[in-house]
Amino acid sequence: MRLRKLLKVLLAVVMCVVLGNPFYAQAAITLTSNASDTYDSYYYELWKDSGNTTMTVDTGGRFSCRWSNINNALFRTGKKFSTTWNQLGTVKITYSATYNPNGNSYLCIYGWSRNPLVEFYIVESWGSWRPPGATSLGTVTIDGGTYEIYKTTRVNQPSIEGTETFVQYWSVRTSKRTGGTVTVTNHFKAWASKGLNLGTIDQITLCVEGYQSSGSANITQNTFSITK
Repeated sequence: MRLRKLLKVLLAVVMCVVLGNPFYAQAAITLTSNASDTYDSYYYELWKDSGNTTMTVDTGGRFSCRWSNINNALFRTGKKFSTTWNQLGTVKITYSATYNPNGNSYLCIYGWSRNPLVEFYIVESWGSWRPPGATSLGTVTIDGGTYEIYKTTRVNQPSIEGTETFVQYWSVRTSKRTGGTVTVTNHFKAWASKGLNLGTIDQITLCVEGYQSSGSANITQNTFSITK
């Protein structure tokens, strides 16, 4: 009986040492070229067509990135899905970031749907140019901020289904911010009210994109919540 008690005490001590030791924490992943996978239950991806990129993926969807001499590069972490947008429930992302673009760049919620193939953006902040350079379809107030809605088309460009022609849906804030809560589902509803319909959601991510620019960013919070 004494031996059993002693073993329990020793096991408890060992577990305390292991759990309290930072060397046993999950190590961050550093990427410099195109890659995607899952880490700590978050999907991550670095995609670029050229240039210098570094992305460090940490726990809880947090990441940092740096880019220079690029044409186009995207750094993102989030969640993968295979459900129509109106069956997901209410998706919210609470985030905070240190964002230092030098030139054309976006800090955004970013994702794709299939059937139809749509690339979508909820732009929270940007660099030297406010996207997307199109005619606004109107405004919507979500989470206390005003966003303009746009639709654009990309012809024979890279997509999650290879080189395709596809549409893009945009919500772009009228004033920049680098932290807060985004009720993603309310943007989907606003787009649908304009006839901009999504299909099966493939991914929803917090993303930093750079285009013919340089810069850096540090995502210090990226918390997803989904309520039915």
